[in-house]
Amino acid sequence: MSARLNQRISDLIQQRLPFVQATVVRAQCPTSARPGDRAIVFPDGTFEGFVGGHCAEGSVRTAALTVLDTGESLLLRILPEDAEEFPESPGALTVVNPCLSGGAVEVYLEPMLPVPQVCIIGQTPIADALQQLAGPLGLAVSHAPQGPGSPAGSTAVVIASHGRAEEDSVRAALDAGVGYIGVVASNTRGSALLADLDLDPEAAAVVHSPVGIDIGATTAEEIALSILADVVRAIRVDGLSAPKSTEAARPAEVIDPVCGMTVTVTAETPHLHHSGDDYWFCNPGCRDRYADELAA
Repeated sequence: MSARLNQRISDLIQQRLPFVQATVVRAQCPTSARPGDRAIVFPDGTFEGFVGGHCAEGSVRTAALTVLDTGESLLLRILPEDAEEFPESPGALTVVNPCLSGGAVEVYLEPMLPVPQVCIIGQTPIADALQQLAGPLGLAVSHAPQGPGSPAGSTAVVIASHGRAEEDSVRAALDAGVGYIGVVASNTRGSALLADLDLDPEAAAVVHSPVGIDIGATTAEEIALSILADVVRAIRVDGLSAPKSTEAARPAEVIDPVCGMTVTVTAETPHLHHSGDDYWFCNPGCRDRYADELAA
C-alpha cells in the first residue's frame, strides 16, 4: 500500500495535479487507524488510501478541501463525543465526531499544490537564460521555441521571441487566463504591440512590456534575472496564481440529519432519497437509523 501510494503521489506531482496528503500522526485506541496510515484527497473529494473508517474519512475529506483552498497545512484532531477537548492552537483544527467508533485520531493535512509554472516563448539567449534561472527559484518551466505554445495552467508567460508571433502569443495567454504576460521588447516596440492588440483596460493591465524590474540589466542573464524577480514579486506580493481549473468544482457540503456532522458529498457518500428529498450521511449507520425513523 505504501509503495503504491508513494508512486501515486510521485505521478500526481509530475502531472502537476493538486491534492492533499493526509497522514495519521496519532491514533488513540480503540481505532482502526494507525500512525503512518496515509491517504490522498483530490479537489473533487475523491479519496485514495486509508486514515480510518467512514466517519474519520469524512472529517478528513471536508478539512482537506479547505486546506486546498487556503494552501496551508493543518493538523486535524478528530475526537469522539466524550473525549477530553484539546486547547485551540494555530494551525490545528479540532472536530468532535459523535459517530466515531473509537479513540481520538490526529491527521496532518499537507496541500500538495503544483509549483508556479512559467511558460517561456522564444528561442533566444534571453529565453535560454530564463530557463536556466527559473529552476533554482522553484519555478516549473514550459518552453515553446516558436510560440505561441500551450500556456494553459501557467502562472506567467514570458515572450522572448524578438518580434516573432508576439501578438498571437499574447492573445493565446490571455485566452488561457494567465495573469502575468511579459514581452521582452523596447519601450517603443512594446507600446506599438499594445496599440496593435487594442486590449480593454483589464486585459492590458496583465501585459507587461517592457518586462522586468529596472536593475540596469544589459546581458541576457541580467535581463532574465530582472524578469523573474518581477514574476516572483507578483507571486509573493500580489498573490499571482495559475488560472483556476473549472474541471473539478468543490463538492457540496451538507449536515448529517442524525449526528449533525458536516458531510462532503461525493459519489461514495451514504445517501437516502425519501419523498422527493435527498439526505447524505457520515456513515451507513446514520443513514439506516434515519431511514428507520422516516418509516416509523
